[in-house]
Amino acid sequence: MLENKRIIKLLRRAKLLKDAPAAQPKDLFEVNYEAIREPKKPVGIGYNPTVIENIISGLQGHGYTVEDYAIDIAGYRDYYTQAAYDQKYPNYYRPVIWEKSLEHYIAAQLLALQPDDVYIDIASEGSPVPEIYSRLYGSNSYRQDMIYPAGLNDHMIGGDAGDMPVPDGFASKMALHCSFEHFEGDADMRFFREIGRVLRPGGAVCIVPFYLFDQYAILTDPEVSVPQGVPFESDAVVYCRRGWNNRHGRFYNPDNVIKRLSNNLNGLTMKIYKITNAKEADPRCYAEFAALITKPAGTA
Repeated sequence: MLENKRIIKLLRRAKLLKDAPAAQPKDLFEVNYEAIREPKKPVGIGYNPTVIENIISGLQGHGYTVEDYAIDIAGYRDYYTQAAYDQKYPNYYRPVIWEKSLEHYIAAQLLALQPDDVYIDIASEGSPVPEIYSRLYGSNSYRQDMIYPAGLNDHMIGGDAGDMPVPDGFASKMALHCSFEHFEGDADMRFFREIGRVLRPGGAVCIVPFYLFDQYAILTDPEVSVPQGVPFESDAVVYCRRGWNNRHGRFYNPDNVIKRLSNNLNGLTMKIYKITNAKEADPRCYAEFAALITKPAGTA
């Protein structure tokens, strides 16, 4: 009798195993996501009104006045036409060309580029911005990137943006278009210290988008960052976005704006702008904030 009950139990178990769905193998994202340390989230970073309110109130608590910035949409359209993105740069960031060109326009407006400016496009890679700014505003434009040959070669600056091979007071204007967030480790802080050396008195640097969030966060694609061994600061939440194809994107919360950036300005000033109407340029545009760092006139 006991033996029969055991057999019946074994048969029932065998049927359950047979009917149970086979476990699905994990894909590369899931495998690499498991290797990311905690705290982490398997999603990208998104804004909503509460997040925006938390960012602004947090910055105000640290003494920053966040100023609204409304894009002159007609001015932007005119800039886009004059820059001739479609004709001269048909292969440049086509899926997000409205966002990229909008960043270029915002930076040019906040910097108030003039013919006597010496401009450096930081982390420029293959951007058309130096040529556009020279053509439209008359600035003497340089491009900087760590992927370029080391040193100052004609109008190309190769090496670390935190230790540029240029003399003191070399530039009057600089900008970073969707690039500052990719500065890993302490590269962001070193660059902020370098700004004071490279800028002339009265000069300015624009960062757009200036990526902020209501918690200190780093965005990554684990399929890229894990195989390459990218480290993340222990106080950051790591947001893991499938298919992003980038190693590192830093989002500052108000506390880290002070800790990592303001504390390294060394007498320079930083103004933060809330961009209020980017989606009027194109619904796909996503720039929410911009920053303008200025070296006061009369300083060494």
